[in-house]
Amino acid sequence: MPVESMLLAVNSNFLVFSVSSDDMMGQSFASLVPTVAAAESAIGLAIFVITFRVRGTIAVEFINSIQG
Repeated sequence: MPVESMLLAVNSNFLVFSVSSDDMMGQSFASLVPTVAAAESAIGLAIFVITFRVRGTIAVEFINSIQG
């Protein structure tokens, strides 16, 4: 299961329980979830950039050479 789907599920749980318990804490945590998702995307992009700098290409044919 992708991490984004899990973050979305947790985010919706925070919002639903926040509304049902009339507490703002769940909404505060729900605003932090997009920050985590953005950091995850930035790490993925950094991996691609480093791979391009080291190998000179991001061709799918050469992706097997990354393994140990």
